[in-house]
Amino acid sequence: MNHIEHIKSFLITEFLPGVQASELTTDYDLLTNGVVDSLGLLKLIAWVESEFQVTVNDAALDPDNFRTVDAINAFVARASHPVKAG
Repeated sequence: MNHIEHIKSFLITEFLPGVQASELTTDYDLLTNGVVDSLGLLKLIAWVESEFQVTVNDAALDPDNFRTVDAINAFVARASHPVKAG
């Protein structure tokens, strides 16, 4: 499932007030560009867990999972449908 617009809406509300959703590209690096700092990353992770009913375990705490809208969307998709070991 694609959650791009929902993720963008949260990011704009919390970190980019005044920016239009169309201005936030899905590959924009939120961390390198200083939109999301270390405390913001914790807020983002808590929101992802709550909003999408997923768990961000220690292995998933890689900042690359939360660097862009695309990365967040991909993480949610993986976390929502984990691959079972065969």
